[in-house]
Amino acid sequence: MTAKDIGSQDNSEPDTKLESRLSIQLARGVTRSMMQLGCTCLSEFTLRNSRRVDVIALDRKGLFTIIEIKTSVADFRADQKWHEYLPFCDQYYFAVPEEFPAGILPPDHGLLIADPYGAEIIRQATPGTMNASRRKALTLRFARKASSRLTEFINPPLSKR
Repeated sequence: MTAKDIGSQDNSEPDTKLESRLSIQLARGVTRSMMQLGCTCLSEFTLRNSRRVDVIALDRKGLFTIIEIKTSVADFRADQKWHEYLPFCDQYYFAVPEEFPAGILPPDHGLLIADPYGAEIIRQATPGTMNASRRKALTLRFARKASSRLTEFINPPLSKR
């Protein structure tokens, strides 16, 4: 499956089911690459401002990277809430499939080309600085969510009858 399969051109309508599957596959590749860089990751992570990021990574130094996955031009143009993620990270990247016209993405953020098996950094993100109290709150939120997901995996809730 490629971005062309889901409508990467300006005037085409994306197939949301295919787009969703591609997004999940790209998140897998992004997560694999971030883990190779020594980060731990969570996907579909909700920030304190109620915005949900595609992937958030925490490195060994306690620095956060947010990766926003865009599967098509229509996806990028329709979703402009990514600006609200910037105060919650030290680095920000867009991750796109190889066929994506990367020239339309803002040049002041990082760029990853991703597939289901990995991601390559094409453009490094500009390092930022996060407020110390926000960093502490985000680190706690990250740890609690990771622990909660692990607990649910190990001990799934009993179904109600």
